[in-house]
Amino acid sequence: MIRVEREDLGALALGCALLGSGGGGATTQLELLAAGGAWPVDVHAVDAVDPATPCLAVALAGSTMVMTERLPGTDRLSAAVAAAERWLGCEVPAVCTLEIGGLNGLTALVAAGGRAVVDADCMGRALPGIDQVSLLVDGLPGLVVATTTGDGVGVVDRPRPADAEAVVRAALRLSGGTGAVVVAGFTVGDLAEHAVVGTTSRALSLGRGFLAARESAIGELAAAVGGRLLAQGRIQAVLTDPVDPQVQAFDLVDPGGAVHRLVTRTETLALMTDGVLVSAAPTVLAVLDVRTRAVLQISDLSPAHHIAVVELAAPTWWTARPDRLRRVTPAAYGVADLEPDLAR
Repeated sequence: MIRVEREDLGALALGCALLGSGGGGATTQLELLAAGGAWPVDVHAVDAVDPATPCLAVALAGSTMVMTERLPGTDRLSAAVAAAERWLGCEVPAVCTLEIGGLNGLTALVAAGGRAVVDADCMGRALPGIDQVSLLVDGLPGLVVATTTGDGVGVVDRPRPADAEAVVRAALRLSGGTGAVVVAGFTVGDLAEHAVVGTTSRALSLGRGFLAARESAIGELAAAVGGRLLAQGRIQAVLTDPVDPQVQAFDLVDPGGAVHRLVTRTETLALMTDGVLVSAAPTVLAVLDVRTRAVLQISDLSPAHHIAVVELAAPTWWTARPDRLRRVTPAAYGVADLEPDLAR
């Protein structure tokens, strides 16, 4: 178990931002919501909780840009949780976050409401699709997905990953582009095999390491969070894919003359140096502002911006099996010819 104090919130949010890999949304609004809750918060290791304990996985979903204009609150999360519990016919005493990367890394703290917070999530980083939720990817039986639809809540019983994705996207359109998603019908014991464990601990450790080394050289900062510096330089050009305008490539030249290309969609997907693939999803590629050390979202990037790209290890849950891995490589985003070599 780790005890998270109110003064740890900034470090935890910073670690979640790093695991966002350029996506997942800014954490500011969730930090404000979490700060008003009860502190400290005990976050329990999966193996320290009775494995038969029912659990919920909670998240906000939809456009993170819309969330900056229409600030998220707890009402939608509460409505989705209540609907899931009504469907199951019981109160659920444990909760984890659905997605540790970005703003959702803090949702379990916001939605706990007296439930035990479990140190696990269902992605291990930021990912864009409900069909990429680990519980659904593994086909765990008996799952229920509840999602807000504006004033109502839709419930999908025992969905396939594609069903859950389609229904949640439709519900988000009805609710103005953002909403809440809750996955239920599983136990804490299921998380040990079908989720990424220890991710809140990882985020807190990353954030603390980052803060301790924030004034250090970029390479030293990368090492302090257990990562490695892959590239730094000024963005020289931004190229947009003619077929999928969400796919962009940011070209930068480092002081030594190497030419880097950072490929993004909803998150950073790959980095090439002098035309050679260096790293790709599901490895986490965090982008930093060299001057301010801010952790950047893809929407923050623009020509002349001086950035650094730091590689953090991929969640091993995804790399352990080929059927899981194919859900999270660049090809899963529709970007070809950038498949990672995870043997190196």
